[in-house]
Amino acid sequence: MYPSRIINHNKDFHTRLIMITPDNVFRHELVGLYVKVADSTHEGLIGIEGKVVDETKNTISIEQKDKSEKIVPKGVATFHFKLPDGRIVEIEGKIIIARPEDRIKKKFRKFW
Repeated sequence: MYPSRIINHNKDFHTRLIMITPDNVFRHELVGLYVKVADSTHEGLIGIEGKVVDETKNTISIEQKDKSEKIVPKGVATFHFKLPDGRIVEIEGKIIIARPEDRIKKKFRKFW
C-alpha cells in the first residue's frame, strides 16, 4: 500500500495525495524532479544534472541550469533523483525503460 494522507478541505471534499517515496518512485511521473546522472557507460553523460522536462520510452530530457537541454539514454545511465521531500534515490536506467504511461502501471520486483 502506498503511503498517503487525506486533506480535508471541507466536509464534502477530500483529496488523496500519493506521496513519492523511494519504494514507489518508479510508479510516479519523473517530469519535474531534479536528477543527476551518477554513472554511465558513456563518460560524457556523467555529471549531467538538472530538472527532468520530458521522458520517452528510452530517454530522459534534462534542462540544465544554463537552460540547455540534454537527452540521456536510460539504458546506459544510473540516475540520482531528488524526491520532493529532499531524499535522493538511485535508479538504474535499465529498470525504468518503458513509456511513462506504461511504467506507471507496471509491477516491479523489489531489488533490495
